[in-house]
Amino acid sequence: MSDEKQPAKRFYKAASYCAAEDGSGYSVTLDGRVIKTPAKAPLILPTEALAEAVAGEWEAQKEAINPSTMGMMQLISTAIDRVIPQQEAVVVEVAKFGGSDHLCYLAEHPTELVERQKQQWLPLLGWAEKTYGAKLNVTSGIMFVAQPEESLQAINKAVSALDAFELTVAHTITAGLGSVILALAVLAGEIDAETAFNRSRLDEEHEIEQWGEDEEAAKFAQALKEDMLDAERFFSLYRSA
Repeated sequence: MSDEKQPAKRFYKAASYCAAEDGSGYSVTLDGRVIKTPAKAPLILPTEALAEAVAGEWEAQKEAINPSTMGMMQLISTAIDRVIPQQEAVVVEVAKFGGSDHLCYLAEHPTELVERQKQQWLPLLGWAEKTYGAKLNVTSGIMFVAQPEESLQAINKAVSALDAFELTVAHTITAGLGSVILALAVLAGEIDAETAFNRSRLDEEHEIEQWGEDEEAAKFAQALKEDMLDAERFFSLYRSA
């Protein structure tokens, strides 16, 4: 007998959404019954566009429910169950990436890769300095480089200014790409999520150009890219009000 968990079967006929009873936002319903988060908290969507998108994900499920196709549901659940109850801790977790941001570590060689990184990373670091006053030191190789305390404080201030839903997006991008600067740039509209994903993978893409692509690595990269695009869409739907 297999221990593998079987996917849940679709147990409802129709998914929809409505105004929440307390007037605080919108609820998603399955056959008229309001759903909750995985932690059993009230699932309150802050905008109608986001509620429509989550309801659409439930409606799109076939005979079995596949959570991996429900990016908006996963992100709103994360915001409600994990970010809101410990928002200060999540701010610290995101902001600490400023001390080891991926964009601050250029390759040592080859020259072609180094130049590509400089062209695509340094302008974003310059943008962060101009926008937030966060000037970060850049090095070559993997040896740790310390960052100015005032710059780390500036990044912390920028991340602290995000609300719980924006912070959920920032955490998703920062953790996925190893760069709080890329996350802040996406949230500010400086770059889009696909560009952020591509710029975070200059090293990997150079390896692929030289040696070809590994099938498993390609699957992982595609899943990561989809997570970034989901985060961007979530942010867009949240800001649609």
